[in-house]
Amino acid sequence: MTGKGKGGRGKAAGGKSVSRSKRAGLQFPVGRISRFLRKGRYAQRVASGAPIYLAAVLEYLSAEILELAGNAARDNKRSRIIPRHLQLAIRNDEELNMLLGGVTIASGGVLPRIEPSLLPKKQRDAATKDVGTKKKADTKTGGKTMGSTAQKAPKKTPKKTGGKSPAKAPAAEGAEGAEAPAS
Repeated sequence: MTGKGKGGRGKAAGGKSVSRSKRAGLQFPVGRISRFLRKGRYAQRVASGAPIYLAAVLEYLSAEILELAGNAARDNKRSRIIPRHLQLAIRNDEELNMLLGGVTIASGGVLPRIEPSLLPKKQRDAATKDVGTKKKADTKTGGKTMGSTAQKAPKKTPKKTGGKSPAKAPAAEGAEGAEAPAS
């Protein structure tokens, strides 16, 4: 019973060595990460569980990003993941975007987005209102179409008021007030 005094932790006679990655059930190299932690001098001492935990976290993050990037590639009908797909995957995921907010991905491009203030307020409603307002504008202006400014009331030139400016003329105010209830 020699070699079993450590509670089964020792090497069996003639047995194969099993890597720490295999023992932990990981794909990422625990031994290499342990070496990087020691050689990087991040701390004087490195616990035995630290490289395993770090390898597991790195493996999870890379699997998550690759899954989302693969979905982005499939959405674009591509079979190969390119930096653009990585960018789309990271920026469309709220948590990954927070984690990698300060990271620039080369050849990644930007997310497709149009500033809402640049869009018309009601694209669908405006199309239906334009048809109705053009007909009303046609009757008011004597058959002349107003184009895209059909929603604004036509400006009427006031009669000569003896030197007063057109903005202060009472005829202009009365004309605008008369049109408002008709709409």
